[in-house]
Amino acid sequence: MRRPHHVSSREIERKFLIKYLPVEILRSRHFQIAQGYLANEPGGRHVRLRKKGKTASLTFKVGRGTAREEREVTLSAKQFATLWPATRGRRLRKVRYELPWKNLTIEIDIYRGSNHGLIVAEVEFSNQASRRKFKPPSWFGAEVTGNKRYSNVRLATE
Repeated sequence: MRRPHHVSSREIERKFLIKYLPVEILRSRHFQIAQGYLANEPGGRHVRLRKKGKTASLTFKVGRGTAREEREVTLSAKQFATLWPATRGRRLRKVRYELPWKNLTIEIDIYRGSNHGLIVAEVEFSNQASRRKFKPPSWFGAEVTGNKRYSNVRLATE
């Protein structure tokens, strides 16, 4: 039996709308993502089920805004398939592009389905100082970090 893979981390990130897509996106790695929520509680606690390419995971997140605690467990395809029906009505689909940018990675999410047309970028940082110093590229639009309207939980239930 395969031993489950666990990851626990503190997420430090900023989220932005995108004015236009950079040409570099054409050479970027990208993945189809299907995600749904098994639980969503007030205070930013939620349990997410995600399939990114061929990798499935279950993630427990606590908190909102720029720093959140996150615990992730890798699932088998069978475990994912067993849990997926429980996310009905709380799902979203998107394509994620991973764009190297200076010493960081910009994740560009292009939403599908009921959120078609929405494009956001997320940047994760190793510490608060680098988060504060980050200068967004010209193709970034308004910052929406912590704005509930653009949280994946909200997008999955609208």
